[in-house]
Amino acid sequence: MNTFKSIFPYTQEVIAEYPLMNEKNVSNALSLSEKIYPVWSSKSYEERVGILRSVAAILKRDKNKLGALITHEMGKVVPEAVAEIEKCAWVCEYFAENAEKFLQDEGLDSDYYKSFITYSPIGAVFAVMPWNFPFWQTFRFAAPTLMAGNIALLKHAPNVTGCALAIEKIFEEAGAEKGVFQTMVIDIPLVEKIISSNIVQGVTLTGSEKAGSSVAALSGKYIKKTVMELGGSDPLIVLQDADIEQAAKIAIQSRMQNAGQSCIASKRFIVVKEAADDFTENLIKNIALLKQGNPFDSITTTGPMARLDLAQQLEKQMRDSVSKGALLKIGGEIDGCNFQPSLLMNVNSTMSTFTEEAFGPLASVIVAQNDEEAITLANKSVYGLGGSIWTRDVDRGIAIAKKINSGSIFINSLVKSDPRLPFGGIKKSGYGRELGRNGILEFVNVKTIAAEK
Repeated sequence: MNTFKSIFPYTQEVIAEYPLMNEKNVSNALSLSEKIYPVWSSKSYEERVGILRSVAAILKRDKNKLGALITHEMGKVVPEAVAEIEKCAWVCEYFAENAEKFLQDEGLDSDYYKSFITYSPIGAVFAVMPWNFPFWQTFRFAAPTLMAGNIALLKHAPNVTGCALAIEKIFEEAGAEKGVFQTMVIDIPLVEKIISSNIVQGVTLTGSEKAGSSVAALSGKYIKKTVMELGGSDPLIVLQDADIEQAAKIAIQSRMQNAGQSCIASKRFIVVKEAADDFTENLIKNIALLKQGNPFDSITTTGPMARLDLAQQLEKQMRDSVSKGALLKIGGEIDGCNFQPSLLMNVNSTMSTFTEEAFGPLASVIVAQNDEEAITLANKSVYGLGGSIWTRDVDRGIAIAKKINSGSIFINSLVKSDPRLPFGGIKKSGYGRELGRNGILEFVNVKTIAAEK
């Protein structure tokens, strides 16, 4: 393969082709990283803040153009694409404002005359990023990485190469020296060359369990720190006392936004039996309001899935579950990448839509006999990324949240990433954290200094 093709998922039209970098190109990029790292890392916080704020301003200025690029490459409806760009500006502004505070020296109590922790950059951080949020996934790693004084190398998903190159141009326009942020248009065989490089001291990946396992193994071989944000099969638990209408509305919003292609989308709706009929009725009403179609059409709420193989995989999971007793209540029509928003009833833990990550506009309803069974079902998963609980009793919700095995739980709210809140998972959803103070501390040298007179 000598090029990556950018394909508009709705029509399967090839909109652009991008030549791949060869081994020499990669060597030159790594050499540039080694050259520019001491320049960037020696800059003051004030200088780095200026660059990040300029990046945010460019994102806001060009949000419609950049949003259209996202829609063309992976099919997200236009309002969601523009909102993604706006969120990227937010994360840049957040770390521009807070990085210096997050990385201040911390005094320690000890027997020494003076002892403290100082935080310093480590080198280049290599990111392997997915297509589903092509700008957001990149900026949520890049903003803290760069503010900490590290530099960034990006290997993006092949189908969003245009987005990847656009991000590199934004940093250069904002005044960052060439090499501070580099997009590596490479195929898988050259990943090891990058990870093995001495300038690369951290590796972060957002993607599938399979990709995470492979990249983590390579990183372990070369002793590089990693953060892995992998798949999810998030539970949405509805208790008897929940606001059923609101719970159903947000459940469908969570499941169907980005055509259901989100790691933190609620995928398993676990509802106690007393609320099941009312909740299901409201789910069907909300799904009926959705319109799948051309993502550039203003009346479309759900665009196509990003690739044919993804739609085919989701259809396979849906058919498998139906063959084992699930009831397809609404939806189920598929035309290429265009997958109608769908709802399965009577799902249980023997079905692939329960045990696997169903990555697309397909929701599953699981009925629990009581709160305790709801907790058991929620935890009966190899994943542990996010989840939500719906109840009018917030203290009850918090008590249940503490029993759910996941990186985050939201009560009476949509599960979403937020620059202010640490984000990440446990079990096969990965490890490490992004965002918040925890995120910026993942790729710095936590250095102890102790002194006697």
